[in-house]
Amino acid sequence: MLFKKLSAPSLKELFVAELEGMILSGKLEIGAKLPPERELAESMQVSRAVVNSGLDEMEKKGFLVVKPRIGTFVADYRKYGTADTLVSIMQYNGGMLRDKEVRSILEVRIMFMNLAATLAIDNADDASIAGLEQYVTALKACEDPEEAASLIFDFSHELSFIGGNSLLPLFFASFKDLVTNLWVRFASKYGAAALAESAEQIFIHVRDRDKDAAIRYITDSTNESIDGCRQIYM
Repeated sequence: MLFKKLSAPSLKELFVAELEGMILSGKLEIGAKLPPERELAESMQVSRAVVNSGLDEMEKKGFLVVKPRIGTFVADYRKYGTADTLVSIMQYNGGMLRDKEVRSILEVRIMFMNLAATLAIDNADDASIAGLEQYVTALKACEDPEEAASLIFDFSHELSFIGGNSLLPLFFASFKDLVTNLWVRFASKYGAAALAESAEQIFIHVRDRDKDAAIRYITDSTNESIDGCRQIYM
């Protein structure tokens, strides 16, 4: 049996986790001004280098905004955050997404998947489209929810790649952890076969270059998980 290697978090990771927790819990309210770096270092008993790099990371995540010669403030992370912000929210919530965030991700999925299917139909050659079938085949033979979730992501990512847009696969990759979490939940509730069916239907419509059918299926099937019979809220 193989065991996962354990590693202790660094002081920077602990610093970031502590401040994120204070922000997400409301102890540090949006708009609040943080103490100077020297005071933070002294009160949290870490070096100024740890504080400086930690604040920089949190600014990139959208939790903080640094105003030169004025100070560092808690930002409206729900407005200015990134995918990394959502991961931090998940970790703070014990790895779970709240209903509003699940709905938001699924709504964004409709937009990205419809664009990916449209571009693939318009631009991909037959051989590239045929290559999608390997993921469908693997999904049909899969029963494990985590493996199925990984395969449906790979299918979607490949679909985004063959359409020729150089940025779209990067958008898909940036949301990998989030959407995989949702598909594990979906496959656990409705079976891995349901994910296989979804991939197969999208593949058939793209293979047949039926843009309207692909968009209709992606939209309708995703809406089943938003408001319909296959919801995946906790």
